Amino acid sequence: MNKNFVFTLTFIFSFIWSVSQAQTEVLYKQVDTTRLYLVVLTPPGFTTSKTYPAMVFFFGGGWRSGNRYHLENQAKYLAKRGMVCFLADYRTENKNGTTPFEALKDAKSAMRFVRKNASRFSIDPNKIVAGGGSAGGHLAAATALTDKHKYNEDSDDLSVSCVPNALVLYNPVIDSGPGAYGYVRVKDQYKDFSPLHNIKEGAPPTIFLLGTNDNLVPVVTAEYFKMAMEKMGNTCELILYEGQGHGFFNYTNFEYYKKTLEASDVFLQSLGYLDSEPTVVIE
Repeated sequence: MNKNFVFTLTFIFSFIWSVSQAQTEVLYKQVDTTRLYLVVLTPPGFTTSKTYPAMVFFFGGGWRSGNRYHLENQAKYLAKRGMVCFLADYRTENKNGTTPFEALKDAKSAMRFVRKNASRFSIDPNKIVAGGGSAGGHLAAATALTDKHKYNEDSDDLSVSCVPNALVLYNPVIDSGPGAYGYVRVKDQYKDFSPLHNIKEGAPPTIFLLGTNDNLVPVVTAEYFKMAMEKMGNTCELILYEGQGHGFFNYTNFEYYKKTLEASDVFLQSLGYLDSEPTVVIE
């Protein structure tokens, strides 16, 4: 075989591979030497001639650990259902020596980046969902409810809203007040940092999925959150799963991974973000 042909073919494949990587991993923020990325998953048959609803996922890990692939299976399923999905990096204590406050700054930056670049990703800027589990659920909710300037990155374009249009929360750390998870780390800032303490009129429609045996997020807290949301005229659907503990929605607990994903799908259909078709097998 001609050596020049082999070289050309190799170059073409390398170029295609690099373009593919650039399309699936996008830098959304840099703080000093820390670079934060979004992994982008697009629907089958994706085309730039139409717009899609989107969902940004934030991983759990107590703001200390974890990685962006925590909710990859949920994202893959919803991409197949017709959403452009994003798996977001954010700074954590173990990796970056940071506090929960930097994590929230990053979550808000990620939401602003996605909305600001809606046309780049062919998404509808008015149909951007934030989702997450545990501490990631806190971050998703906090992008919608906490509006103190101290949780905005100085480099952010504040003319772009970080508020999602809907929330999908898997046992979220919704309360970080005294006696609740995370208080020891946020102390008196809980009044500004905790979604439960910042519920307001006009909050995004929310689905809250929780196991009744969760040792970090009490059922009574979730019920109070739902009551407070509805008192302010907001939509909040709470689904309790009997006997399930914290993290019950993870892929390793497949029965409840499937149940919570089905519930998320129905919720997104109710908002008009998903159609009933195409039917996708949860696997």
